[in-house]
Amino acid sequence: MNANPFAANPLFSYLLRLADDNLVHAQQLGALVSWMPELEEDIAVANLCLDHLGQARNLLAYAAEVEGAGRDEDALAMLRDERQFLNAVLVEQPNGDFGQTIARQFLLDAYQVPLYEALVASGDAQLAAIADKAAKEARYHLRYSTQWVVRLGDGTEESHRRMQAGIDALWRYSADLFAADDVEDALAGIAADVAPLRTRFDATVQAVLAEATLALPADPYQRLGGRVGNHTELLGHILPEMQSLYRAHIGAQW
Repeated sequence: MNANPFAANPLFSYLLRLADDNLVHAQQLGALVSWMPELEEDIAVANLCLDHLGQARNLLAYAAEVEGAGRDEDALAMLRDERQFLNAVLVEQPNGDFGQTIARQFLLDAYQVPLYEALVASGDAQLAAIADKAAKEARYHLRYSTQWVVRLGDGTEESHRRMQAGIDALWRYSADLFAADDVEDALAGIAADVAPLRTRFDATVQAVLAEATLALPADPYQRLGGRVGNHTELLGHILPEMQSLYRAHIGAQW
């Protein structure tokens, strides 16, 4: 594990990592509202978006308290630049077709369920309380995305092709979810241990892909860096859209 510039305040950095995963993913899902193939899925994706946004708000509000620099959750969400975001690169990948959207959701869900379940036992009481609520939502999210991975993978030839293409496109970004360094080292007993998270993640992914008649990509390449602010170019397009209104009217009362 290598030192990084975000380790000076490890709890603050860890909370940002968790919050930014949800915030960026919520922004991606929000772009799909009214564009889904049927009304039921439009409502489902809107609910997923709101769940992830709520988790981001809870984590950012606590991060602002931990930082103690006078910033609130809105300032942390809307006034940080790309290199200050600590989300895993998975969540900034494009929506693509429905297969790719579901692949991204599924990989995130397979990570967040064991993550939040582990954090319920965190030595930090406030983080544990946030995780307890989020775990319930994450288990529902995983049921939803698993259902679609199986339906598409084990469906028609075309749906199988699209679902496999989604997994193939996004698998290379999954390891960034588990990237750990001296931030986690400093939070023993507070942060989740990534090793058992990865074990459960792999077991879930392998079981669901087998049921869906899909193959795990053989390409060993993994794109890392999001946890220390090194993102793909895609985040540079997401943030201006997300932050533009707030930055145009900083301090406005709604």
